[in-house]
Amino acid sequence: MDPRVIIRDARRDELDELGRLMVAVYSSLAGFPTPTEQPAYYAMLANIGALGERPGARLIVAELAGRLVGGVVYFADMAHYGAGGIAASQRDASGFRLLAVDPSARGLGVGKALVERCLELAAATATTQVIIHTTSAMTTAWAMYERMGFVRSPDLDFMQEALPVFGFRREIGR
Repeated sequence: MDPRVIIRDARRDELDELGRLMVAVYSSLAGFPTPTEQPAYYAMLANIGALGERPGARLIVAELAGRLVGGVVYFADMAHYGAGGIAASQRDASGFRLLAVDPSARGLGVGKALVERCLELAAATATTQVIIHTTSAMTTAWAMYERMGFVRSPDLDFMQEALPVFGFRREIGR
C-alpha cells in the first residue's frame, strides 16, 4: 500500500463526503444499476452514516493527502448487516459491505488495506468467518477478494431487485 494512505475510522463530520464518494463510485460501475434504476440503494449509499449507527458497525475510511479516497462498512455481528439472503442469520460471523475506492486512488492498495482492516477487526472478536457480497460488475474487487482468501459461497447469494449478488466467506484462523 502507498505509505501516504491512512486507514482509520470515519469522523462524523465527513459522513456526507463519504456518502457522495460511495454514490460516485457505485454509479460509475459499468453494468451496475443506476440511481434511477435503484433509488433506494443509492439513498442508502448517500446516507452511509446511518449504517454506521447499527450495533457493532464501523465506518472505515482511507485518507490520502487529507482527502477521502475510500471507505467500507464493517459489521461485527451479521444480524445488523442489512443485505438480502441468509447472511444476517449467520452466527459466529462478521462481515463488511459497500467497499468503495475513488478511481483516482486505484492501484495504491486502498481496497486491500480497507479489507485488511476489516479482517483485523474480525480477528479481534470471537468471529470464525467473514462474509461479504459482490456483483459481476465489481470484477476488480471480486479478484482481490479471491486473492485475499475469500471463497465463493453460493448459499449466500441473493437478488437485489434485478441484480444478482454473490456471497463469499473467509475463515478466520485462530
